[in-house]
Amino acid sequence: MLKLPKFKAAAVQAAPVFLDTEATVDLVCRLIQEAADNGASLVAFPEVFVSGYPYWNWVMTPIQGSPWFEKLCKSAIEVPGPEINKIARAAARHHINVVIGVNERSPTGVATLYNTLVTLSDKGQILGRHRKLVPTWAEKLTWANGDASSLKVHDTRIGPLGVLACGENTNTLARFSLLSQGELVHVASYISLPVAPPDYDMVEAIRLRAAAHCFEGKVFTIVSCSTISPEIVKAMSASHPEAEQLLARSNSAFSGIIGPDGRVIGHPLIDREGIVYADIDLNRCIQPRQMHDITGHYNRFDIFDLSVDRRPQSAVRFTDPVQGDQP
Repeated sequence: MLKLPKFKAAAVQAAPVFLDTEATVDLVCRLIQEAADNGASLVAFPEVFVSGYPYWNWVMTPIQGSPWFEKLCKSAIEVPGPEINKIARAAARHHINVVIGVNERSPTGVATLYNTLVTLSDKGQILGRHRKLVPTWAEKLTWANGDASSLKVHDTRIGPLGVLACGENTNTLARFSLLSQGELVHVASYISLPVAPPDYDMVEAIRLRAAAHCFEGKVFTIVSCSTISPEIVKAMSASHPEAEQLLARSNSAFSGIIGPDGRVIGHPLIDREGIVYADIDLNRCIQPRQMHDITGHYNRFDIFDLSVDRRPQSAVRFTDPVQGDQP
């Protein structure tokens, strides 16, 4: 008999200790404990929470922002590595699944960075490392493209879990790729972006994207968004006099939990810091699919054909001699 999990989920809305990797990892471990102590079996953290978003790309010229790019490279982490291992130990210690965004540095390139989401099991195992497929707009000055090798849904104690970072949640094909693998729990990680165009409502954009994925796929989405701390504003203002004004717009951070009908569960957080909690019953994903199951009976796979290349991409392929060959 089919028995789907019921659990409590948590979404963190907070700012990292800007470009201070060690201090931010310590903060992450404290927030993991707080979420677990409040009964959560899953906690989601914002995009690139370890340890900061490149706001200089939006408020400075590329030349002005270049010294900040160097600082970000030096604060970035490798996966696996000691920083993520420390977070994984906290996940295991508190028996909680964790999804966290990090600036990942390539092990073979000191200035090649990825916007990465790391999924950790409640036993402290690294289940997945998803690199953002396409950095959004000004982010292309900082991050390289990821590949689809990590576009996978993970089998966890709380159910089939998939993740996407920020603007990827606008990518219909990426979302469908996760749904087609049986995703029932989705984590969408964001950053607060007050420097968006003046007629762009960041809070509504985040909520709408999550609602669309939930309603189309009949899944739950946990949305975690960062905030902009006075520390970040001060740092950017020291390099650019208009940064304070550009980063001051409110209604730019939304964290919350959305059900398979596209409606927000409980009370989301807008702009302010905290942790959002909600009880999730994956059995609620069943009945709505009788009407629309876009990865099953409500589709025409004889007409539509989506192909996803999940082979890892690399800068070079080496063809080494077979063992025993003469030099």
